[in-house]
Parts: sequence; structure tokens; C-alpha cells
Amino acid sequence: MSTASVPLPNWINYGLIPLLNLIVAFLISGFVVWLIGESPLAALSLLIEGAFGSGEGVGFTLYYATSFIFTGLSVAVAIHAGLFNIGSEGQAYIGGLGCALVALALDNYVPWYVTMPIAIVGAGIFGAAWAFVPAFLQAKRGSHIVITTIMFNYIAAALMVYLLVHVLIVPGKMAPETRTFLEGGQLPKLGWVMNIVGAKLGAAPFNVSFIIALFAAWFVWILIWRTKLGFEMRTLGVSSTAADYAGIPYARTVIIAMLLSGALAGMMALNPVMGSSARLQVEFVGGAGFVGIAVSLMGRNHPLGIIFAAILFGTLYQGGDWISFEMPNITREMILVIQGLVILFAGALEYMFRPAMVRVYQQFQRA
Repeated sequence: MSTASVPLPNWINYGLIPLLNLIVAFLISGFVVWLIGESPLAALSLLIEGAFGSGEGVGFTLYYATSFIFTGLSVAVAIHAGLFNIGSEGQAYIGGLGCALVALALDNYVPWYVTMPIAIVGAGIFGAAWAFVPAFLQAKRGSHIVITTIMFNYIAAALMVYLLVHVLIVPGKMAPETRTFLEGGQLPKLGWVMNIVGAKLGAAPFNVSFIIALFAAWFVWILIWRTKLGFEMRTLGVSSTAADYAGIPYARTVIIAMLLSGALAGMMALNPVMGSSARLQVEFVGGAGFVGIAVSLMGRNHPLGIIFAAILFGTLYQGGDWISFEMPNITREMILVIQGLVILFAGALEYMFRPAMVRVYQQFQRA
């Protein structure tokens, strides 16, 4: 029997194997750090210190993680339906337009807690709308979802540059961005969370969108594992032939899955647009849509795993900045190498240790 078909306990599939992949990625990263003449242990200490050594560091770590939770969930929902959505970056970009328009329209009239739910809907609708055309082309014309979503990333970037330069720009200013939202269009920071543990949030933009991200993860768990639609999506993801035989409509399921995926990606914009900068800017997504692919794969496409993987990548982002500040020899490009190694072992080589785990597990059962 092939090792790929041998069932393993969840604690091995979702715990031990990802942990081994992560350890190997950090060991190789440590070797790279050693080659340039720095101490791997000192670099690891700085990574942890920068990410969790202060309330401000934790705030930045969770701020980055918030964006990655949304985009990771976006990718996971599509994967469960057998679709590889590479377009979360563009969908988040357009979602930012949706929540920014809501903030610009309401910030002078209502408080933030009234603007927020409408902005969530606006970001979700705009993100879903941007995912609709690739979904329709996949469902009705057989166009490959990977190709169309990649193309729509570039279209979204071009569209947003045009809108920010020619339509939404503040008259008389050179910066391609909207005006700053008033308090009614800003998500408040979660400084009280840090106060509970006696820390200060400082300048970190950790905000209410983190709580929204956790609710989104809970919603995805309910959707995928507790609803008829989720069962249909998972069936389609395992075997389109079996789904067709069971009477599951292919086109409808594909389109709904991609709309949900796009909506989740669009809601990522709440974090940087309304929670951090309080305005819509060029390139505010900052690659979070692509990081979401690695987050989803490392989290095994499960909401809880995605949360932990998002925090890990938030740690790499915030701790990596701290390392490059304290160790000038380790540049930002070196940090990208470390992130790339984590992505490599958590994504492309995620089952590298599975055959060995299967053999050890089978020997343990026989003993």
C-alpha cells in the first residue's frame, strides 16, 4: 500500500508533520545565517524578542497575522472545493475599495460601530464581485482558475492605481490616496487587550479587525464541516466525478465557493485600510494575498491551523524587521529567504516526512 493512502492520526497529520517541516526550515535558515557570520541562536532570540518581547511587538505581530488569517481562509475555502484561488491579492485590493467607499460616505455621520458592519459587507461584496468572473469562466467555460485569478490580480492593481490617481485622490495633493477617514470610519485599536497583561500597545495598529478575523474563521469552520454546502464543496474538491454522480451541481458550487473566497479576501482590507492607515492607499495589501496561500497550506486548510500559521508568519514579519535592525548583516532580503524556506517546507514539501512517519507509526502499532 502506498504511504500516501495510509491514514495517520490527526496529531501527526496536523501537528507533528508541520512541526518537523518548520524545524527543518529554521535549521536551514540558521545555517544560512551562520554562513554570513552571524549567530543563528542570537538571530532566533532577536526574532522572538522583536515579535513578543513587548506589547508593541505583539501588537504588530497580531496586526500582520490578522491580514494573513483573512487571506488564508480565502485560499482554504477555494481549496476545499478543488479550486486554487491565486487571486486573493487582487480581491483584497478591490475589497479595500468597497470598505473605503463606505468609510468615506459614513464617517462624518455615524460612529465606527455603525460603519463597521456596513464596511464588512462592502469589502465582502467587492471582493466577491472580483472573484465572480474567474469563477464563471471556470464553471461555464472551463478556463483554468489559476490563470484567470492571476490575470485579475494585475487588472485590480491597474484599476486601483487609476482610481486613486484620477478619481479618489485628494484635490491638490500628489499622494495617490484618499482623504483620511474621520473617527466614524476608523476601527479602534485593541489596546485594552494589552492592558490586561500589563503591556502597552504603543504605535502598533492592532485593531478590531482581529476579532472580525476570528469570527470569520469560526464561520468558515461552520460552513465547511457543519453545512450541506460545505459537504458539497468538500465532495467536489475530492472528486468532481463523485460530486456529479451524487447530483451536486458543479457550476453552482464552484461559483459559490469562489464568491465566498473572494469575500473573505476582500474583508482583509478592513485591517490596513480602516484599522491602520485610515485611508485607501496604493499597494496596501502588501503581498498578504500570496502569503495567504502558504498560511492555508501550512494550516492544512483548517481555520484553527490557519490562525496559528498566520501568527507564525506575523512573527516572521515583525521579528524579521527587528533582526534586520539589530543585525545589519541580515538584510530584509535575508528575512525573505527565511520566509521562503518556511513556505517551501510547509507548502511544496509539506508531506516530505510523511513516508517516514507512516513507517514509524506502523511499527509502533505492530509492537
